[in-house]
Amino acid sequence: MASFGLGLVLGACTCEEDKPAPVPFPTHVADESHTPREVIDSEQTASAEPKLLYVPDAAVELPSAAPTETLPIGPVTRCPADMVDVRGQFCIDRYEDTLVDIAEARVVSPYYAPTFFQTQSAYKTWDKLRHDFGTPEVQLLPLPEPPSFQLQGNFDIRAVSKRGVTPNGYLSGILAERACHNAHKRLCTELEWVTACRGEADQQFPYGPDYQSGKCNVFNGAHPALLLHGNASEGHLDPRLNYFEHHGAPLLHVTGASPECKSRWGNDAVYDMVGNLDEWIADEGGVFLGGFYARNTREGCASRISAHPRGYFDYSLGVRCCD
Repeated sequence: MASFGLGLVLGACTCEEDKPAPVPFPTHVADESHTPREVIDSEQTASAEPKLLYVPDAAVELPSAAPTETLPIGPVTRCPADMVDVRGQFCIDRYEDTLVDIAEARVVSPYYAPTFFQTQSAYKTWDKLRHDFGTPEVQLLPLPEPPSFQLQGNFDIRAVSKRGVTPNGYLSGILAERACHNAHKRLCTELEWVTACRGEADQQFPYGPDYQSGKCNVFNGAHPALLLHGNASEGHLDPRLNYFEHHGAPLLHVTGASPECKSRWGNDAVYDMVGNLDEWIADEGGVFLGGFYARNTREGCASRISAHPRGYFDYSLGVRCCD
């Protein structure tokens, strides 16, 4: 990766608090035989150029109260090796998910929306547009190269929870659900997600009751669109955003890279539920939780955004699955 030491002036948020009308969709992902690849691509095409830009700012967050429900303690489950047992009631992925194609388990680039159409479109479009944004130095930064299969034809995706890899951004709620379904898992409910994030000690942050700067990769003061484009509100589909390095380090961390940002459950822990990427949950209106690395939030496990429908995607959106 190229590295640029650039100054930072935070821009004003242009987000709207009003929630767009939900986009109709089935609450359960149908079997592959009932969901043709071209249908999924068409759903993604409809949101290829989102009209409502997502700018990280606490102003778009809803009130930070945690869900008042609690999950009863039940029999201990036998969770898969890549998941953490939460109260014996459900399992949750230990790390934010990366994606592979289901045909050959090939790694899907984390820097592109994970469909053939969107990868091809972003690769061609931004290879030209990058010359129109930012300083001459930044314009020289090339696009990350997607694997050839992503540019050659349709593929389907499966979620994988693994340590030490770059999690996939640019993920819509529709494809987040599909990736979990193809892994024989599902999207977490809000109650499950928040419960897992708060840990056995039931605290607002994975590491304790109060916000501490630097513990999790959130509110880090560097917005990639501002650094690359000079405007935090523009270019949220640029494949370079999560690839960009600032002061010699990537803005998006590999999974498990923040050792203190872990929600403890027994002798195990769930990592990066606050920060790194926002994570889609199972909500018909479109909700993601936790905040991402450049979001100006100190809400911890209560960070919640519901300003976008499930078909929306940009660089800051990822997923982890439950079971």
